[in-house]
Amino acid sequence: MLKLYEHPLSPYAQKIKIALREKGLEFQVALPEGLGAGGAAGPFAEASPRAEVPVLIDGDLSVFESPIILQYLEENYPAHPLLPAHPSERARARMIEEVMDTHFEAVNWAMGEVNWFGRASGAQADALKATAARQTAGYHAWLERALGARAWFNGEAFGYGDLCVAPFIATAAARGDAPPLGTALARWFVRAQARSSVADTLAEARGFDIGASNIPELLASGLFKRQYRDHRLEWMLKSGGLEIVLEGLKAGNIRFHPDFR
Repeated sequence: MLKLYEHPLSPYAQKIKIALREKGLEFQVALPEGLGAGGAAGPFAEASPRAEVPVLIDGDLSVFESPIILQYLEENYPAHPLLPAHPSERARARMIEEVMDTHFEAVNWAMGEVNWFGRASGAQADALKATAARQTAGYHAWLERALGARAWFNGEAFGYGDLCVAPFIATAAARGDAPPLGTALARWFVRAQARSSVADTLAEARGFDIGASNIPELLASGLFKRQYRDHRLEWMLKSGGLEIVLEGLKAGNIRFHPDFR
């Protein structure tokens, strides 16, 4: 059986779970050992030199990085294809994925830093939230244009383009930045959530109780370290969060990709 190292709140892992469910593939999930502490260990560390989820284990093969995992699933498990048939439509779906992975995700992640992990308060938090809301509205408008008159981002049927959008829209909506009512994007989101693959995956995310983990306290003590990928660091630098980065470096509670060994 396929094994997926994941975290329920990771949109990248959510993409893979939706794809696996759409393809009807059986899989088991596992939380990586030592991930949040910045000291990933065991089989997960061997499978993912970047110490990131998701990682797919298929027999003796380990695949990391969500776009590569999706490509592998399409090529090795061709039943129930998720990518459109025409090359131009495939390119279009992958470009949507790129925007969500490296632009929209940075906004959602930064708001997690503020709302969940308490890295900003008062006027600074208000300013960051206002910036995130403005940027999210811009991405919603871009997605509205990308969707156009289509029923799905993938075309006539739910597929790759849609599963690459749903987790990020859901995260933004949960904090109050949902697509505007009456828009094609809002109607698309209702349709997407009606699919069992999406509904089950988002329910798993909602069921994860971050408050029960005392993560803010662990963060303050340096026992929990949040990973700053390139696009996340860029967001902080351009959107007024430089002080957060500097404080995190000083406190030792942010991390970057580990060196390869």
